[in-house]
Amino acid sequence: MRRSRTLAFVVALIALSLALTGCGLVTTSVQLLSETDATPTRVVRPTRLPLATPLPREQAENPAAQAPSQLVVPAPVQQEAPAPVTIDIAPGSDAETEIYTAVYRKVSPSVVRIDNLTSVARNLRSDQTLPVSQGSGWIWDNNGHIVTNHDVVDGADALSVTFADGVEMPAELIGSDPDSDLAVIRIDSSLVQVLPVERGRLDEIAVGQRAIAIGNPFGYDNSMTTGIVSALGRSIESQTGYSIPLAIQTDAAINPGNSGGPLLNERGQVIGVNFLIRSAVASSSGVGFAIPINIVERVVPSLIETGSYQHAWLGVSGRTYSPAWADALDFPEEARGAYIMSVRQDGPAGRAGLRGATRNTNVPLAGDASGILYLQQGGDLIVGIDGQVVTTFDDILIYLESYKSPGDRVELRILRAGQGERTLSVTLGNRPPAAP
Repeated sequence: MRRSRTLAFVVALIALSLALTGCGLVTTSVQLLSETDATPTRVVRPTRLPLATPLPREQAENPAAQAPSQLVVPAPVQQEAPAPVTIDIAPGSDAETEIYTAVYRKVSPSVVRIDNLTSVARNLRSDQTLPVSQGSGWIWDNNGHIVTNHDVVDGADALSVTFADGVEMPAELIGSDPDSDLAVIRIDSSLVQVLPVERGRLDEIAVGQRAIAIGNPFGYDNSMTTGIVSALGRSIESQTGYSIPLAIQTDAAINPGNSGGPLLNERGQVIGVNFLIRSAVASSSGVGFAIPINIVERVVPSLIETGSYQHAWLGVSGRTYSPAWADALDFPEEARGAYIMSVRQDGPAGRAGLRGATRNTNVPLAGDASGILYLQQGGDLIVGIDGQVVTTFDDILIYLESYKSPGDRVELRILRAGQGERTLSVTLGNRPPAAP
């Protein structure tokens, strides 16, 4: 009797399983109870990744809206700007590699190639243009502004920007400043994803720290080179003849096409804009320079707002005073400061009464085929500005470029040979287009 009931139960269970299988609710792999084992056996199935993309809610509620037998691809999602780099170094891994790859992943989508285009047939009213030079640039903000060098965009009839993913689009020139060799262009940020590059601080930079350059050397897009900060506080002459102070020197390879690209620290923050190499063959030889981020932070907002930047102008030229000149110039040997060799009489310093040198001494400064340049006497020695001690000529330029604008007043503390110390008040002017 017991055997008959068991057999009937098994037959019923088989029938129920076949019915459920037909409905797709149970697979044929369900194990039945046997006569000798009344304990169910757990079937362990391997974990499988879902093959189908979840459907939007409206499609799930309306099957007719679904496209049968067609892969559902989700729409691209606008990504947020990357967070500051956090590098977790796994035991046994190479820390240097981890840092460089993390910085490249963070910043390379924000570095662009800039093509300077010229019209091929202006007289024929043709819209066709051809690239005549290339450079690099990087995203400044979410409005599509891109920072680059003045020389990258100078003279362009049109500008084209190419992103790391190959997207190419036109750009317009917003503003340019040849004195600092900086320019700002803009693309339509509604047509492409823009990820502004995080900016660093000049006071956090030290010689020996990592320096990373990303750009387009010789047209090789999105190339990264690495090195160190070789020196700080270099004064480099711009194409207008004025000096750019506080330039960063690096041995990271900077070649033609890197101009306008970012120089980065190990956190992927911009510390400067690559702009110049010193090489007889116009290629990397271990000495490259970048415009420091503090000058970039002052110039770029003005270029965006007004299209130009006005530099404070004192109207003098000179050199750092050397104690070896004490006897020839009648200054104390222990004196330090900026010796004024020439003064523009129509400039701010000239109107305030600052004096430049007028008479040759017997101290040679330089010589070439045309003759010998001698130190001249009669100039004032600037030893302070607005209460700040001046020990080099660059101290004056750094102070003006970092903190002052045309129309501001500065107090100059000077030494005048045979007359001692005095103070002059100078109202700064607007720098002329080219250095005298």
